[in-house]
Amino acid sequence: MPIFILRRLLALIPVVLVMSIVVFLIIYLIPGDPARVMLGDGADESTIQELREQMGLDYPLVEQYGRWMWHAIQGDLGRSFFLQQPVSTAIAEHLAPTLSLAILAQFIAVLIAIPLGVRAAVNRGGIADKVLNAYSLLGISVPGFLLSLFFVLIFAVKLRWLPVSGYVPLQDGLGTFLRYMFLPSLSIGIVMSSLTARIVKASMLEVLNEGFVKTAWSKGLHPNKIIYKHVFRNALIPVLTVIGGSFGTLVAGAAVIESIFNIPGLGQMLVHAVERRDYAVIQGMVLFIAIVYVAVNLIVDLMYAIVDPRIRLQ
Repeated sequence: MPIFILRRLLALIPVVLVMSIVVFLIIYLIPGDPARVMLGDGADESTIQELREQMGLDYPLVEQYGRWMWHAIQGDLGRSFFLQQPVSTAIAEHLAPTLSLAILAQFIAVLIAIPLGVRAAVNRGGIADKVLNAYSLLGISVPGFLLSLFFVLIFAVKLRWLPVSGYVPLQDGLGTFLRYMFLPSLSIGIVMSSLTARIVKASMLEVLNEGFVKTAWSKGLHPNKIIYKHVFRNALIPVLTVIGGSFGTLVAGAAVIESIFNIPGLGQMLVHAVERRDYAVIQGMVLFIAIVYVAVNLIVDLMYAIVDPRIRLQ
C-alpha cells in the first residue's frame, strides 16, 4: 500500500507542474496591460507602473513564473489589489461555506442515489426502475438554479419554513446552520443524485450477471448479503469515480447557487474577482480549485485500492 500511494503521488507532480503554468499564463491571455486593465483608462502612468511593480510584471516572463511558483509552494498566492489582503487569507475565509455546501450536497446525493440505484437494478423493469428513470430525467433536464428558485418559492416564501438566503457558520449552532444550508444543498444534491443513481444501477446490473453472484444465489445466501456485500461492493468503482468527480465540480462550480442564496463562498468570491479583474485572486482561486481536483482524484484512487485490492497489485 505505501508503494501504491508513493506511485500515485509521483504521478501527480507533472500534472501539478503543467497546471501551474496554465494558471500563471491566465494573466497574459487578456489583451493589453493587466495593470492598466485593472486600474482603468483614467489611471495615471505612475500608478500603473507602481501596480506593475507590485504584481511583478517588470521581470522577464520566466523569472515571473519562477517567483510566483516559489511563493505559491510556500502558500503565498499573491495579494489582492481590491481586497487589500493576501489571496490565501481570502480563500481561507471563504472556504468553509463552499466546503459545507459541497459536503452536505454530496451527502444528500449519496443518500438518494445509492438506495434508489440499488433497488432499480435489483427490480429491473419494476416500480423502482421506472421511478429512477423519471427522477433521472427530471434531474438532468432541470438546471440547479431553477430548482433552487422553485425551492425558495415553496419552502421559504410560501411555507416560510426556511430562510430565503444567507449563511450562518456551524459554530453558531448546528440547527441554524442546517436551516440556512438545507435548500442550496438540496438543490445541488438532487441534480447530482440523478446521475449517480444511474451509474449505481448500471454498475449493479453489470455485476449481477457475474458468475460468482449466481453461485451465491445457488448457495442460498440471504438476498441482502448478496446484494450489498457481494454485488454492491464490486460495483463501487464507477460509483466512486462519479462521486469524486462531482465533489470536485461542486467546489469549483457552486458560484450560481452561492449567488442565489447569498452564500459568501469561493464561487461568489471568484465571480466578484472576475468582475473587478482582480487577477491575483483569479490566479490563486484557479490554482486552488485545480489542486482540490487533484487531491480528490488521489483520494478516489486510494479508495479504489481499499475497495478492490487487485488494483494495488496492478
